[in-house]
Parts: sequence; C-alpha cells; structure tokens
Amino acid sequence: MIRRILPAAAVAAAALLALPSLAQAPAKAPLKIGFVYVSPLGDAGWTAQHDMGRREMEKALAGKVVTQYVENVPEGPDAERVIRELAQAGNQLIFTTSFGYMNPTLKVAAQFPNVHFEHATGYKTAPNVGIYNARYYEGRYLAGMVAGRMTKTNVAGYVAAFPIPEVVMGINAFARGMRAVNPKAEVKVVWTSSWYDPGKERQAADTLISQGADVLTHHTDSTAVVQAAEAKKVYAIAYHSDMAKYGPHAQLTAVTHHWGDYYTKRAEAQLAGTWKPDNVWGGIKDGFVSLAPFNPVVPKDVQDAVNKAKADMVAGKLAAFAGPIKDNEGKERLPAGKTLTDDELNKMNYYVEGVQGKVPAGK
Repeated sequence: MIRRILPAAAVAAAALLALPSLAQAPAKAPLKIGFVYVSPLGDAGWTAQHDMGRREMEKALAGKVVTQYVENVPEGPDAERVIRELAQAGNQLIFTTSFGYMNPTLKVAAQFPNVHFEHATGYKTAPNVGIYNARYYEGRYLAGMVAGRMTKTNVAGYVAAFPIPEVVMGINAFARGMRAVNPKAEVKVVWTSSWYDPGKERQAADTLISQGADVLTHHTDSTAVVQAAEAKKVYAIAYHSDMAKYGPHAQLTAVTHHWGDYYTKRAEAQLAGTWKPDNVWGGIKDGFVSLAPFNPVVPKDVQDAVNKAKADMVAGKLAAFAGPIKDNEGKERLPAGKTLTDDELNKMNYYVEGVQGKVPAGK
C-alpha cells in the first residue's frame, strides 16, 4: 500500500479544521423546568392560570428554558411519584402547584438536593424548597363588596373545597366585603371535599340557590358554579379565571390569579445561579391577584366604590382584616386599631360575623 505524505502545512491546516471552532462553542442547553397540576388542564380555573403563567415564562425566556407538565395529579402517593419522575428526567426547577403536594415535594426534594423546588400555597420550606402564594383574600374582599351591593336576598352562596386557612380566610374576606356595604348580608357555605369535581360543585351551587342565595362564588377549580348560576338566572363571582364566557349574564366579575411574572423571575434566578428558597406572598399591588372586568349590569357607583377600595388596598389604607373582628359566635378575635398578622391569617380556623355554620375539621 502506498501512503501519501502531506506537507506539514497541510497537516496543520487539516488538524485545525478538525478542532471545534472557539468562536462556535456548543450552545448551553436550555434549563428544564417541570410543573405538577392537580386538575385537568382546561381554559379556566386554578390549573389554567398556572399553565398560563408557565407559557408566559416560556415566551419571556424563549430559547433559555424548556418546560413540561403533568396534569390531573392527585394529592398523595401519585404526586410523590410524578415529582420524583420530573426530577429524574433532568428538570432542575420544579413547581408543585397544590396545597396537598407539600409533603410529597419535601420528600422528593430531600432525595434530590441539587434540584430546586417551589411549592404553591404551602408553609414548609427546605434548603432546596421555596414556597409561594397569593393574597387571594384581597380580591375576595373587593368581590364581596360587589356581591353585597348586587344581592336582593342578602344571601350569598360559597362553594368551597377544603377547610384549610387559605380557603377559610377567603370566605371571611368575602363576608367582610359584603357587610362593609350591606350589614344585612349573610354567607352560606357548602363544602365539596375536592378541588375539582364539577358534579359536586354543581350540586353544591344548586343547594345554595335553593337556600336563597342569589349571588354565588367558589373556591373550587371548575366552571360549574358559574354555569349553575347562569342556568338558574342568579349572579356569580368567578374564581381563579375570568369565566364570563360560561356565564355571560351571571358573572359580575372574577377574582383572577396571575403567575407569569413570578415564574419568569424564579427561572431567571435559576439561570443566573442565584436561586434561593423564599416565602413569597403577593397581593393585588404585586400583580398576583386582580379583578376581571365588571359585567355591565354592575352600576357605575358600585364599580367606582370597588375601584377606590382597590386603590386604597394597594396604598395600604385598607386591609381586609383590620379590627374590630368578631367571629360568628360574637367572640372578639381582634380589637379595633389592629390588623391580623400573616401568622394569624395562616392559622385562621373560624368564621367571622355574617358567615353561617362552623368550620369543619381541617384537611
């Protein structure tokens, strides 16, 4: 065999061509981010709002992140399995978006110390687990003002999932908003023991309507309550999302949630290597909570009053839980001149004046 000998210059040139160009170093792989959702992904509700935030983050950080999500994951062993699978799949930042994911998140986080986790609505942290939540009760108070002015029967119905403090404070804030403009207003509550069960939610709504409620609201994930209100020709105030298309005549407004900016900021921190566990509780002034546009049936003076209250809340002049506060048995829970602290809010296990019944045992 004849071996061809190349000139030294040609050999050197060939060697250089074989080396990767320093000016074209391999691009850094996008950050992988996972999400766990408690209910099926639709176009409205709790999960829909979190997924909207995920998509807003993807758009803001195009090319820098890739995401994946798992929907309709029950709280419990299934959640732990799904969270672990996301970590094993290489996701470096994982958002678990339901209260009952708290302990499963912590358990998986301990097994994956180099992965960062963010848990929504919980109260336990770890070196690689942060928590985040929104002050939904601020929007609830404002929505209660609308309900208090629009009701004819002075009875509002509230379809609620589980009696955890987050839900109880929402009920109480709604009642306080109602009674701020209508001292005769009362709130009746029916519990579904589920975050997402359209059948139970519809049944609860129908029960409340039969008990005289002419304004409904809910702390559940589906559009069933708004649809029930539309069918029975009563009013509704939606939760999580603007659900006007499901109740164009019924929906007066909605307390809406917004996560895009938060998700973007936390992903940016992960990309920059500055992520640290935090405890974030954002309200109306932070853009976490807002009200959907008013139905034209809401009089202008009511809209103006609610908008003024919203501005006062943002300015720190109005608090949903400023004293005096009495429970529905007449016991003083907070004197005049004081405001409930975050710690007190997160332990709320009683109904305020205007809410009928007793809080069931917690979840």
